Amino acid sequence: MTSAENLRGFKRDGRIVIVGASLAGLRAAEALRDEGFTGSLTMIGDESAEPYDRPPLSKQVLTGWVPADDTTLPRRRDIDAEWLLGVPADGLDLATNHVRLADGREIPFDRVLISTGVRARPWFVESEADLDGVFVVRTREHAAGLQRALAAGPSRVLVIGAGFTGSEIASVCRERGIPVTVAELAPAPLVGALGAMIGDVAADMQRAHGVDLRCGVRVTGLEGDAQGRLRRAHFDDGSSIDVDVAVVALGGIRNTEWLRDSGLAAGVWGIACDTGCRAMTLDGLITDDVFAAGDVARCPNPVYEYRLISLEHWANAVEQAEVAAHNMVSSQADRWPHLTLPLFWSIQFGVNIKSVGVPTFADEVAVTQGSVAERRFVAAYGYRGRVTAAVSFNNAKWLDHYRQLIETAAPFPPPCPTPDQPAGMKPVPVDFPGPTLLAQGATVVVTGHDPGERRVTAAQQHR
Repeated sequence: MTSAENLRGFKRDGRIVIVGASLAGLRAAEALRDEGFTGSLTMIGDESAEPYDRPPLSKQVLTGWVPADDTTLPRRRDIDAEWLLGVPADGLDLATNHVRLADGREIPFDRVLISTGVRARPWFVESEADLDGVFVVRTREHAAGLQRALAAGPSRVLVIGAGFTGSEIASVCRERGIPVTVAELAPAPLVGALGAMIGDVAADMQRAHGVDLRCGVRVTGLEGDAQGRLRRAHFDDGSSIDVDVAVVALGGIRNTEWLRDSGLAAGVWGIACDTGCRAMTLDGLITDDVFAAGDVARCPNPVYEYRLISLEHWANAVEQAEVAAHNMVSSQADRWPHLTLPLFWSIQFGVNIKSVGVPTFADEVAVTQGSVAERRFVAAYGYRGRVTAAVSFNNAKWLDHYRQLIETAAPFPPPCPTPDQPAGMKPVPVDFPGPTLLAQGATVVVTGHDPGERRVTAAQQHR
């Protein structure tokens, strides 16, 4: 095999197509060039803009600190790519190795990376979703439109959904002095991601900042006036409120429909992959030429009993992109596994919330450091006697410590590493309202630090 060739004849001067001009797509393209790939590189994106940063859209853009057009991702290097923007992919043919575009063009590839991400889940009644004043937040255009609506000084904003995005938008409204109602079907904000205990903390935080928080209720309808402007919202408890702006924050839909006839294991939960970001077929076979990274990828995590997990996290997208790019141009023996623990952050109501690991993979949670009343603490999550995640409120400097506990399957609850141990610290049930990631299986330990060195080994399970 020559120095230019890799597994099954792939050459470093071959053809690579990246579908999804996203954070993951751009970082993968840069990594490919860093890896010495000299062939043709094609970037396909359904939006007309080059890749931009999405986290500021629900934070700095809505406050007016950063214009929506100023969120373009910085280039770390020239990627020398052909850009096909403003036209979505419409199909993937694995028999001929072509990506089909919606305008009928077919783009050949030797290897392809799918990084199509997610789109905002729209309001379920189309005529109501089209009312002037009803928004989702996923793209630059969405954020710019909502920022203008907030700057106009609405009498009240309704946020439908109290996940991270909805909670951040409610925080922006209060920061701008705008009255806001938050409607959440679950018992508390953030409860689906962080559990009941943290949900109660988040609920108290919102109400302390003047949010009209309504949990356990469903929005049944959005009503407009004769000019098509939003004027009122109705709830399933029979109440209604007058509103000028409604933000639908009901999560995302993974962009996999275009893969329906491809033969890949792609669906509403994402594209099933191995830890090397190689896509899986419907038959459970691993492909050699199709890779996935970012929000759309669903990869097994050995720390969480090899469950296929898809994550809408900035850091996860970057790390998967780098692993996928390396593996696309490397032989089997030189490929890396994606074993980095998820890291997530959110800023709302003056509090910096960060997490490491997967909190939904837990059966117990305990506050291990700090003070809940002061909104400065760390909560550790455990599953069957081992640490699986941690969440910090204004105390992120200790997350690396908890990362090490997770990677070494340390016993739960862990001892407090500082003198500020809460009095009477006791684990409580984590209490998620929906399905969790719990499963039976072996406990593993992650070793190594560089991507090329990280491996897992079986470990004795803590009971």
